[in-house]
Amino acid sequence: MATSAVPSDNLPTYKLVVVGDGGVGKSALTIQFFQKIFVPDYDPTIEDSYLKHTEIDGQWAILDVLDTAGQEEFSAMREQYMRTGDGFLIVFSVTDKASFEHVDRFHQLILRVKDREAFPMVLVANKVDLVHLRKVTTDQGQEMAAKHNITYIETSAKDPPMNVDKAFHELVRVIRFFTWINKGLKKKCHWLICTSVTVLLIINLVKGFWIKEA
Repeated sequence: MATSAVPSDNLPTYKLVVVGDGGVGKSALTIQFFQKIFVPDYDPTIEDSYLKHTEIDGQWAILDVLDTAGQEEFSAMREQYMRTGDGFLIVFSVTDKASFEHVDRFHQLILRVKDREAFPMVLVANKVDLVHLRKVTTDQGQEMAAKHNITYIETSAKDPPMNVDKAFHELVRVIRFFTWINKGLKKKCHWLICTSVTVLLIINLVKGFWIKEA
């Protein structure tokens, strides 16, 4: 089946930021998404940026993805890159219970830096191929996502990859949804209180769909 040609200009650019503890597989996911290879051993990232043209739901876009440091010694840099992100993949490893427990911290920090009640995020449970080492269940991951009203996706960067493209594409869909909601609210500001709380209420109505789709 023929694919549509990539438009040369006027494409929306989405700045996606990949966050999470060190060693959870953020770089492996990012490299798998961009280069379609699995890198098992990778030096701890300080900050790597990747650019890609991609078609999502029939609409072309430029994805500007920032793969960030998870190590604690780089924690001072987090607020700086969080300020520029349009959406965030919060990644934890299902083999590392501590990385799962730190999801709350990343979620809260993003909302504080953005000064919002809600913001585009996807919770990514990585390394699900390591079944014998798994310490975080699917139910626990879904409960965490529901707690924060965000999408939940399970991934593996190891060949053959599982849901890697879906994770990045789903984040773009969430960003588009937020943009659509915000535009709608601005048009109705003469009678509706346009706050991020209102956005959160609407998200609550559709969170069941997001969790189900994951």
